[in-house]
Amino acid sequence: MQPRLRSFIGSMAILAFMAVYIWAATLVADRLPDNMAIKMLFFAVAGLGWGVPILPLISWMNRGR
Repeated sequence: MQPRLRSFIGSMAILAFMAVYIWAATLVADRLPDNMAIKMLFFAVAGLGWGVPILPLISWMNRGR
């Protein structure tokens, strides 16, 4: 597969994943108890957690260059 096509497919997949991830994170955040410490911990984990599933996709996008 050409690197340009691989990059386009990966970019679209990242956008789709982020849309679903943000929707799910806000859905979970709405159900959390009204405690600032719990919400801060959740948003810290959710804010950093999106990168872990995307790393294999980014490495696939850069393969073959």
